Amino acid sequence: MQDILNKAWVYFLQYGLAFLYAVLIFIIGKWAAHMISKIAAAAMHKAKLNTTLTSFLKNIVYYVLFIFVCIAALNKIGIETTPFVALIGAAGLAVGLALQGSLANFAAGVMLILMQPFKVGDEIEAGGAAGIVHEIQIFSTILKTNDNKTIIVPNAKVTSDKIVINHK
Repeated sequence: MQDILNKAWVYFLQYGLAFLYAVLIFIIGKWAAHMISKIAAAAMHKAKLNTTLTSFLKNIVYYVLFIFVCIAALNKIGIETTPFVALIGAAGLAVGLALQGSLANFAAGVMLILMQPFKVGDEIEAGGAAGIVHEIQIFSTILKTNDNKTIIVPNAKVTSDKIVINHK
């Protein structure tokens, strides 16, 4: 019986403490990821970044940190994490290739929001369309025409050619 207890104690010290450390890494890491994403969102809000962009980037910061926390916790248990990292990299590449057009529109939207070559209410000609800027979104710019039509222009198309702003 003493031999079984000694073996159980050795296994607990070897694996139980690693499991306990992994749980602590997960709990503290998840809390830290949440706090860091909130701090990043507050900094972006203070910098007067667009609310939609702030929310989107806050979520990206949280989930990237959360993935790192999960990998660290799994590694502490003794699970080989190299395949997970390779899988995440391959998935990121696949998603990037699949969303190439959307990512171009997103990047162009970020540039439009940050650089602000025009603002809501300006009359512009861009991306083969003309109208009054009704809204600048992350993926597209919405224009209203004088004859009450709505034109949705992808942001990549807006930034890929000249932008004519009609000043009143």
